[in-house]
Amino acid sequence: MNKSRVRSGRSGFHLQRGLTLREAFAEASSFLRERGVEEADENTRLLLKEILGMSGAQYVMALRDPFPYEFSERWENAITRKGDGEPAQYILGDQEFYGFNFEVTPDVLIPRPETELLVEAVVTHAKGIWQGQEASVLDVGTGSGAIAVSLKLLMPELVVTASDISPGALGVAQRNAQRLNAEITFGEGNLLEPFAGQGFDILVSNPPYIPAADIEELQPEVRDFEPRGALDGGPDGLAPYREIMQQLDLLQHDPKLIAFELGMGQADDVADMLRKRGSWSRVETVFDLAGIGRHVIGIHI
Repeated sequence: MNKSRVRSGRSGFHLQRGLTLREAFAEASSFLRERGVEEADENTRLLLKEILGMSGAQYVMALRDPFPYEFSERWENAITRKGDGEPAQYILGDQEFYGFNFEVTPDVLIPRPETELLVEAVVTHAKGIWQGQEASVLDVGTGSGAIAVSLKLLMPELVVTASDISPGALGVAQRNAQRLNAEITFGEGNLLEPFAGQGFDILVSNPPYIPAADIEELQPEVRDFEPRGALDGGPDGLAPYREIMQQLDLLQHDPKLIAFELGMGQADDVADMLRKRGSWSRVETVFDLAGIGRHVIGIHI
């Protein structure tokens, strides 16, 4: 966990002595609200439970107990950083994804729940096509390794390779693979370039897809703390998809299953790219819980 860094240029949060857990929560939540932090109560509760190592039930039972002051420094540091807008996941150093716990640092995007739908779709189609037989997977732009590691843990028969252009991100992904005991091969480089001449049955990617001009309009937590290289998808957000489609020519053959995550309003454009390539007999869009076309899947049967 990342325990010590404080980003604040303003006066930080200071915990009064003699407070109960409930009072310490209220004090910290008020501090965050004053600094314009959204969902101040939720963030405070998450940080408090994690720093004290408590489950939800333990936390509720302990609310009247004195705050354990051996945790004071970590608590003040965490709330100060949260008051500056830093994501709680970076403060704590981890994020759950598909039931697995992943290390996250500012070198990688924080895994989102909608990406779990991408993993679920790949698993469903892969099981239908290969029916328990070995198949090779390439996860392009792996970041924390959440997609690659989850696929390997959910389907041990998959032979998984993952890549990223960022050495820092690859280090995080490698540590996650080791910690979760997932056998992954890693490559460093731009999209498909490290794999020229190789062939894969499945290609999956959650590339940068935010239009460059829109980045300044993102929530400060995302805009100011998450890696810009993992957000910026070029003028219209579609540059990485076009480049991946061009770089498919570097591989021995097109994958039988290809799956992309994408941004709002991009599904039709990405689906058209797959149809024009002509390698997949079926192209479908997966919608998230908000009804947004979030993933495009190409399947060759």
